[in-house]
Amino acid sequence: MGGVVIFAVGSSLVVELEEGLARAGTPVAAAVANVPGQVHLIDSSPLIGPDEVTPEVASLPYLVPLFTPSNRRRAVLDATRLGFENPYSFIDPDVTVPTSLSAEPGLWVNIGAVLGSASRFGRFVFVNRAASVGHHANLADFISIGPNATLAGHVTLGFGAAVGAGATLLPRITVGEHAIVAAGAVVTRDVPDRSLVVGNPARVVRDGLDVFEPEGETRIAGSRGTRT
Repeated sequence: MGGVVIFAVGSSLVVELEEGLARAGTPVAAAVANVPGQVHLIDSSPLIGPDEVTPEVASLPYLVPLFTPSNRRRAVLDATRLGFENPYSFIDPDVTVPTSLSAEPGLWVNIGAVLGSASRFGRFVFVNRAASVGHHANLADFISIGPNATLAGHVTLGFGAAVGAGATLLPRITVGEHAIVAAGAVVTRDVPDRSLVVGNPARVVRDGLDVFEPEGETRIAGSRGTRT
């Protein structure tokens, strides 16, 4: 058995991943519905439930097409419990990859994104359609960047942070852990941990956001991310 496994199919984003994998000529070996609910696959023929994951399937590389960082973390834990150990990194063939990019496993960069040089991406980072990530970006694990968002140079995003569609982050901004930058916000100063910022210029409208912190979470095994 070859190909990759799509793990979690409850987000409408899954169709974007299917299309990207098709452009790259990468077959989908299985698609795991890890929780009950709606399935958004274009092609449901590889769909299986958690009880149908065999050791052969679990040995394959897997991707998690969920936008919300906490949901992606839950799905990764589900995958780990089912025996998956090889996160897959996928950069759409449309995207130019800087030779100086450093990325950990689980990365997904969607079509039309722009990646700056000398950047570091942690585990399970997601960069959506037409987002622009500037040079010397430092993105921690489980980051989500929405479509058409723009990060200028030397931006740092803390663990589990999310940047909404069309948001703009000025140079050398730091967004704290588990913070959320709302869609269309223009961030001109650092964003505290676990806060929500909105507007232009962005301001904190909520702090102390609830955080999903699973017990016993450990570093996920896998090789460094590459174009596939």
